[in-house]
Amino acid sequence: MAKLAKPKPSNFTMDQPKIERLLRIMQLLTDRTRVNTIDSISQSLEISPRTVYRYLDTFENAGFRLERKLNSVSLAKDSKYFRMISDLAYFNQEEAYIIKKALEVFDPGNQAVLGVKKKLSNIYDFRDTAPLLVKPGRDRIISSLMFAIAEERQVVLKEYHSIHTSKISDRKVEPIAFGVNMSTIYCYEEESGICKYFAIPRIGEVIVEESEWMFKESHGILKTDIFRFSGNEPRHIKLKMSMVAATLLAEEFPLSEQYITALSNIEFCLECDVYDFQGAARFVLGLCNEIEVLGSDDFIGFLEEKRKRSKF
Repeated sequence: MAKLAKPKPSNFTMDQPKIERLLRIMQLLTDRTRVNTIDSISQSLEISPRTVYRYLDTFENAGFRLERKLNSVSLAKDSKYFRMISDLAYFNQEEAYIIKKALEVFDPGNQAVLGVKKKLSNIYDFRDTAPLLVKPGRDRIISSLMFAIAEERQVVLKEYHSIHTSKISDRKVEPIAFGVNMSTIYCYEEESGICKYFAIPRIGEVIVEESEWMFKESHGILKTDIFRFSGNEPRHIKLKMSMVAATLLAEEFPLSEQYITALSNIEFCLECDVYDFQGAARFVLGLCNEIEVLGSDDFIGFLEEKRKRSKF
């Protein structure tokens, strides 16, 4: 029986040490707890300074932006691919707040706690996000949108199902940022000329265009309130709550805790801005016997309209 010919090493196998060094350099360049110099990288990887420079050139040619300060070098946090990579695992403001509160019960000098805080601070600067937990079949849509954001490309959301119009149509947009848990994508829509959220489960497919963003000056960044609603214009609310309402509010919406003050042992006040009355209204109407609305007039009017349209 003839012997099988021994397969030749693949290009990947031959280039594996180089790939490993590239990944190792990336790890060093993203470590904000240390100062990296050409010499320190050279010593860590046991390669020549000239080779380090070649690797850095490779990063820059691939689209990464490097920060050079005196003798140090690091990967810029606003590098487009760095942002795309960071989107894979991060915490939104509410999650970061919960983790911070949880860490406060430990010894503040504990090295493990300090390590977690350092890592959180490195990640938290990038975006208000959550861990990437997508259902099977959505990974291609998520990946295409992440790529389009990083490359600042226009995309077509194929067969988008709108619940407002009950129509299925293609939407040409410029994707800007993901919403909470990556369940929505915030985009500038060319046809309507406004920024809006699109639900990712209602997108049939994402086609990344060759054309770059054309309306970047119109990309408004929305802010998110304590009730997880987003918008551009702040609206003030003021509520007097029972202990039950205050406790439920802090448990369900942890970021509200910083805006709650005690009026007495049994009464509490919430005073803050929101970007949409919807979230606050749902909370108030669900605990109408535990909450007194002190303001604003606009919010009171919004609640009155809600009551008028109620089917109860």
